Amino acid sequence: MFLEKDINNIGRGWIEVICGSMFSGKTEELIRRLKRAKIAKQRVEIFKPAIDTRYDEEKVVSHDENEIISTPVPSSSNILLMTNDVDVVGVDEAQFFDSELPHVCNELANQGIRVIVAGLDMDFKGKPFGPIPALLSMAEYITKVHAICVKCGGLANFSNRKIASDKLVVLGETESYEPLCRSCYF
Repeated sequence: MFLEKDINNIGRGWIEVICGSMFSGKTEELIRRLKRAKIAKQRVEIFKPAIDTRYDEEKVVSHDENEIISTPVPSSSNILLMTNDVDVVGVDEAQFFDSELPHVCNELANQGIRVIVAGLDMDFKGKPFGPIPALLSMAEYITKVHAICVKCGGLANFSNRKIASDKLVVLGETESYEPLCRSCYF
């Protein structure tokens, strides 16, 4: 149910998705957009899944070591509880969130909030990953970024897991994953 103040904001919010393989610059682009929103004096809140502690417990950190303060949350529903009086919401590593993330993002956009989500669009098996496909279908803006294939130097679209594990979620960096183009991946 919408409140009267929400009715005035309908149509002003939207969803942006930044997706691609590992090492493609998704987090770097998310940080860039969020920093620009802050420069524009917009009120910004950033969230990441609590399980992602690779670089920092609280900050969103890119592979290039750019960083921005964020709030780790255990589930996407927590985001709705923490977004009062904001203009922009950023969400990193969206593939690790639960299936309610698209609903949460839609709710925020309907409240007039710009929502910027970054995440892997495919898992290590080349299959659609987590809530990203649903977010892609409802987003107003989609940016697909690519890494460089470590085998041939072409555009990489796949995240190849180099270690033995059948688990869907294995946190890791270059020791565990490498970006590959379609030809080198298959």
